[in-house]
Amino acid sequence: MTAMELFTTQGYEATSVAEILKRASVNSGSLYYFFDNKHDLLVAGLEFFKTLLYPIVMQPAFSREADPIERIFAVLADYRHRLLMTDLDYECPVGKLALEVARHSPAAREKIAENFAAWRDHMRDCLDQAADRLPASVDRNSLAIFVLTTMEGAVMQARTHRDISFYDSSIANLRVYFGYLLSEVPST
Repeated sequence: MTAMELFTTQGYEATSVAEILKRASVNSGSLYYFFDNKHDLLVAGLEFFKTLLYPIVMQPAFSREADPIERIFAVLADYRHRLLMTDLDYECPVGKLALEVARHSPAAREKIAENFAAWRDHMRDCLDQAADRLPASVDRNSLAIFVLTTMEGAVMQARTHRDISFYDSSIANLRVYFGYLLSEVPST
């Protein structure tokens, strides 16, 4: 979707409807037939992003790893790869829009929250699959939120410092934390 590409690369406010129309090679009548305004296009785009989450972000990593804990780290490895492939310019598109538009638009905030919840739910599913390896006291939903927060912060730090070691350090510490959790449950 052309509009979402522009919103996530140059920013929602910086993207004009005229630029969307030109880049998509459509006329304004076609756009306004489906959307009342640029904001409605954003909300629809955020809904579309949810449908892309599994096939674009999760499935490639999950198909490489059978172990549910390693699936989490495979997803995080793919984010690292995106950072390197873009010379540290990659940023989570939903995270970027969260920073720019969520406080001004309840509808966009809701869709952004749904996108984050879907990401978190995939991580929680991995944790649920590994529940017998984790201490019973672990709140798997909170741990999934922690994984998301670590990834978002690690991406932001690497981009800001123009140094992948900030990402690597965050993920390495997350892995150490998982190691502590996994070591608390005796092997059977």
